[in-house]
Amino acid sequence: MKRLLTVSLLGAAIAAGSAQARDYDTVRIGVDIPYVPMEYRTPSGELAGFDIELGNALCEQAELKCNWVEQGWDGIIPGLMSRKFDAIMSSMTINDERRQQVLFSDPYLVPPSAWFAPASTDLAGVDSNDLKDRSIGVQRGTVQDNYVTDEFGDVANIQRYASADDVAVDMETGRLDIAFLDYPTGQAALLEGGEYKTLGEMMTEPKEYFGDGFGMAFRQRDEALAEKFNEALATLKSNGTYDEIHDKYFNEDGTNAPQPDQE
Repeated sequence: MKRLLTVSLLGAAIAAGSAQARDYDTVRIGVDIPYVPMEYRTPSGELAGFDIELGNALCEQAELKCNWVEQGWDGIIPGLMSRKFDAIMSSMTINDERRQQVLFSDPYLVPPSAWFAPASTDLAGVDSNDLKDRSIGVQRGTVQDNYVTDEFGDVANIQRYASADDVAVDMETGRLDIAFLDYPTGQAALLEGGEYKTLGEMMTEPKEYFGDGFGMAFRQRDEALAEKFNEALATLKSNGTYDEIHDKYFNEDGTNAPQPDQE
């Protein structure tokens, strides 16, 4: 009898756990604001941007009700693990290091990373000799941070910031010589309205750092939920909705399109 009771309780626990893992009517999605054109607030306070609009379209296609939860980047994976939200859609690069913590969807955008410097810079390039003793700005905890730390940590002064906007502030005041950011973020924070330029080539390699593009992140056990979003993404790509949203935020050359509703 005790054995039967134990087996019954174990089976009930497994069933309950499985139901918890896959039974989502409402999905809370974590996002770090603001990063034009990916995610930001309009002057009226509404959430907007490529991630937001695509995320809403994915939820509609998957027949899920979704709520957006704002979370700073430093705490975005811990927030997912502590069940503050059920997924992350915030321009997160898919790479092997993060795969050890989270389950990724299929990629939904593959942006390059780029070096940004004042238009008046005396930097001729971005190799170790060029950047020796220079101050490099990055957003803390990003793949750009990881790359710069490994490649230039022993020759340059690396300054880490909570947001790209903070990087832009110190670039403006002359505390930084150069910044390394994903291109859409750097274009919005520095190139648009500022006297800055890119240096060197845009980078999507090595994959060890720059991964396979941006993806949604889920808890490892939520395979069924991730698959719902993968199926929805495939449908949006096949019926033209994805291209319609993409072309609203990005030009044909991958640069950011002007957004009439941004701050």
